[in-house]
Amino acid sequence: MTEPAREIDVEFLRSERETLERLLPGLDEALTEIGPAALERPGSPGVQAFRDAGGPGLLVPVEHGGLGATPLDAVRVQRAIGVRSPSLAVATTMHHFSVASLVAASRHSSGFEWMLLTAIAKERLLLASGFAEGETGQAILAPTMSMAQRDGKLFISGVKRPCSLSRSMDLLTASVLVPDESGQEQLAVALIPAGSPGLEVNAFWGSWVLAGAESDEVVLADVEVDPGMVVVTEFSRDSQLDPLQTVGFLWFELLVTASYLGVVSALVERMLGRTGIAATERAAAAVAVQAAMVGVEGVARNAVARSAVGDPAWQQLLAEALVVRYATQDMIGRTAQRCVEALGGMSFVGSGEVAYLAAASAGLAFHPPSRSRMADQLCEVFAGGPLRV
Repeated sequence: MTEPAREIDVEFLRSERETLERLLPGLDEALTEIGPAALERPGSPGVQAFRDAGGPGLLVPVEHGGLGATPLDAVRVQRAIGVRSPSLAVATTMHHFSVASLVAASRHSSGFEWMLLTAIAKERLLLASGFAEGETGQAILAPTMSMAQRDGKLFISGVKRPCSLSRSMDLLTASVLVPDESGQEQLAVALIPAGSPGLEVNAFWGSWVLAGAESDEVVLADVEVDPGMVVVTEFSRDSQLDPLQTVGFLWFELLVTASYLGVVSALVERMLGRTGIAATERAAAAVAVQAAMVGVEGVARNAVARSAVGDPAWQQLLAEALVVRYATQDMIGRTAQRCVEALGGMSFVGSGEVAYLAAASAGLAFHPPSRSRMADQLCEVFAGGPLRV
């Protein structure tokens, strides 16, 4: 007699959840109690739960009051969060990207960065990212804001949409062009307090998918910026990344890939917990997502060994992270479809969670840099050339 299908407990994501509990104790339980219906809608309490758990200081070094998470820790945390709340995983990736860039800058600067990192950790400040995003094929470093200088003061104007964490941010990081001593324009990153006069947040995100990420429109109209809160980079006109940007974008690609792996892992976890689904189907889905995570963790482990920001190996690591990210995009599409089919029509229509996770998992393809934009550049890398964006 065939044994009836039943629900079983699985420990598919044990290492990720143990890492999340060790670094941000209580967050997984809090997100579970809130539930996806509340976490994935506008006004989600997930962001506050993340803040309460100390999440803003995850990547801040211990010497500055933070948790000092390694890249390996961080990708596991993001995957675990992505299982519970795709919106929160995506939103917090943007925060971590900005923090990681500040950490890299603080190690090679005597400026304000270390003081800001201490404030982020101790006051649990959230950073939104105003870098280029949302336009297919647009360069990730293309400034979305313009800067003007009048009477010895700096003013920034522009629009960023979508901008995750727009409703909860304490600071906005924005890419701008500033003139150097010779009159040539250089790319810089400005940090702008959310309460600055002239900064407004308007409704923008119209989709039901990832609605809890607070990805609305941020408008700056002649917002005055403290010159000390502007970090000039070494961005070149041939689109090569400088060392600080390389480190920042390596973090971004790893974390955003891990976040969406978490989303599709939520579907796989549902499959693994049902004995009525053929073992071949359950194993195939689990193998696919675990193989992708092994790739992410491999790059993360190699990044742990690199402490010097100027190490040429960082560029190779970023190229590897992009390879893993694009391969993961393809895997997610196939695996999500496989999970939806295996879980069946009743799961699809019963609560909406399966349909939601399948839709949300597709979002990785929309984050910069797009696959089409990077095709020629990756071919150059494979031929031994530098990575350009």
